[in-house]
Amino acid sequence: MRSSAQPQNGGENYPNFHSTVSLRKLRRFNYLILLFRIAAFSSSLASFVFMLSTSRSSVPSSPRWYHFDAFRLVVGANAIVAIYSLFEMVASVWEISRGATLFSEVLQVWFDFGHDQVFAYLLLSADSAGTALARVLKGMDTCTEWSAFCIETDIAISLGFLGFLFLGFSSVLSGFRVACFVIKGSRFHL
Repeated sequence: MRSSAQPQNGGENYPNFHSTVSLRKLRRFNYLILLFRIAAFSSSLASFVFMLSTSRSSVPSSPRWYHFDAFRLVVGANAIVAIYSLFEMVASVWEISRGATLFSEVLQVWFDFGHDQVFAYLLLSADSAGTALARVLKGMDTCTEWSAFCIETDIAISLGFLGFLFLGFSSVLSGFRVACFVIKGSRFHL
């Protein structure tokens, strides 16, 4: 269907035209978001697995992650962020391959930004609580008696903070998309 506006210079109207440079920049931007989503998923999943692996000791009196509320929060937050990051990875791949979002554009932009913010702060608070507990345990006899437990919880918490960083970078990029949407009416910055 043709536009009612007259073509200029005797040519055709191309309302959705983007230069190849613009399309490359957009593709690179989408791949960067996907890269941060993959990194957030990987580090959150690794943190989740490391924290679960602390309970593999055969000695019944050894400390377990589920004995401590803060470590349960770390496990839960990392599991939630890993699932969310997996969903967002699928959404990013969908957008890259199909050129369209899963939801309507306005919903997708605000969904990504809002959830990136919420889950980044959830991960930060959980890992901060885990860090405080780990410091308390180091001051007690727990880490001298069960050093493997303390090392594994430290690794899990560190990986959780790394997941927060990657989710924070994703949040910055999705915030940029929100700003572009508010200013230009499209999530594309071009």
